Amino acid sequence: MLGGLIASLTRSYCCSWMGRLMTPEPEHEFPRLFTVTEAQRTLPLVRAIVQDVLDLGAQARAALSGQAGEPTIDELQDQLREHLVELAGIGCYYKDWNFQIGLVDFPALIDGEVVFLCWRSDEPELRYYHRIEDGYAGRRPLPGT
Repeated sequence: MLGGLIASLTRSYCCSWMGRLMTPEPEHEFPRLFTVTEAQRTLPLVRAIVQDVLDLGAQARAALSGQAGEPTIDELQDQLREHLVELAGIGCYYKDWNFQIGLVDFPALIDGEVVFLCWRSDEPELRYYHRIEDGYAGRRPLPGT
C-alpha cells in the first residue's frame, strides 16, 4: 500500500528534473559531490528532515490501514514531496521507500571514483560508502575509519 504512495510520487515527477529526488542520473553526473567532512556537516539538518519523512511514512501506513484521522493521504504526499525537495536541495538522495530506516546517499568522490556516502538515521555519523552500482548491500567502511 505504501508502495502505491511512492509510485504516485514517482509518477508525478517522472518527466521533470525532480525525478532525481528518487533516482540520480544513470551517468553519475551529480550537481554536487560531497567530501566526507561536508556531508558530516549537513547531518544535523538531514537527520531532522529524515525524521520528519519517517514520521510521515508512519502516518501514511496508519492512514492506508484504514485508521481515520488527519492528515489525508494527499496531504501526507504533499508533505513528503516538500521534504524530498529539501533533501535534493542539499544534494543528497533519500533511498528508504519503506520509510523504516531513513537511508540517505550523498554523492562523493573516493579514490577517483564517484560513489555514495551512505548514512542511516540510526547511525551517529557517516561511516560507510558504496559504489553506485552496488547499492546498500555493497556498503563498506569509509577509508581511514
